[in-house]
Amino acid sequence: MSEFLPVDGGRLAYEVTGEGPLVVLAHGMGDSRAAYRFVVPQLVAAGYRVAATDLRGAGESDIGFPSYSRTDIASDLTALIRRLGGPAVLVGHSISGGAATIAAATAPELVTAVVELAPFTRKQSIGLADLRVRRFRQGMSRLLGAGLFGSVKSWLGYLDVAYPGPRPADWTAQLAGIEAKLREPGRMRVLQKMGQSSPADAGAHLGGVRCPTLIVEGTLDPDWGDPQAEGEAIVAAMPDGLATLSLVDGAGHYPHTQFPDQVVALLLPFLAAAARA
Repeated sequence: MSEFLPVDGGRLAYEVTGEGPLVVLAHGMGDSRAAYRFVVPQLVAAGYRVAATDLRGAGESDIGFPSYSRTDIASDLTALIRRLGGPAVLVGHSISGGAATIAAATAPELVTAVVELAPFTRKQSIGLADLRVRRFRQGMSRLLGAGLFGSVKSWLGYLDVAYPGPRPADWTAQLAGIEAKLREPGRMRVLQKMGQSSPADAGAHLGGVRCPTLIVEGTLDPDWGDPQAEGEAIVAAMPDGLATLSLVDGAGHYPHTQFPDQVVALLLPFLAAAARA
């Protein structure tokens, strides 16, 4: 059942399930908390209280916020953790991975550990090696179509590349739901604003994170020519020994939806270690 949290500029929708240590899940742009539909039941069964939220402008949350940066999302996430009594392990995908970095660095009393799934946490640079990778070229061209022109068709085309297979059993229904939501007035504009925001604010905080961090990258993620190298660069930018990188073989940009069992298998020992720390 959806609950709503008032923050500056509007309301955030979220849903809480289970009992135990708090884990907060935040999705990427153009999506909703339904992205974690296969992960939530497994975490609840493992003994966690799980809060899955819709980002500002996404899902059931309001649109009309003045901005949609990682810093804004981090503020929303820390407000939600406070509402739920915190602290929490914060799991963020893509843009929310960067937001989780900021939240952990600026509100360490609220964030005990961080998991970043295919995160945009650093300022990006594109080199010739990236452009030689076909999936990167395909993904980038479709992202540009969505970002520059507000094309829902281009975003759906990007998702076709971002889920290289296998795909969820409910793939057709998933795409229909995403398309219907993005065709609501103002929703595609939110995606554009998120896509235009720089991850430099998150990158500036990487060195300030003090809690255990797990970076998860899909080996076929089209958002980078070399996803492993991107993950290694994030780990290297954090304090020594703090972060670890795990790869999900065959996954694209949505490892938690495409291979939820593998991602949960990575999460559970990490969550258990964070609880002991």
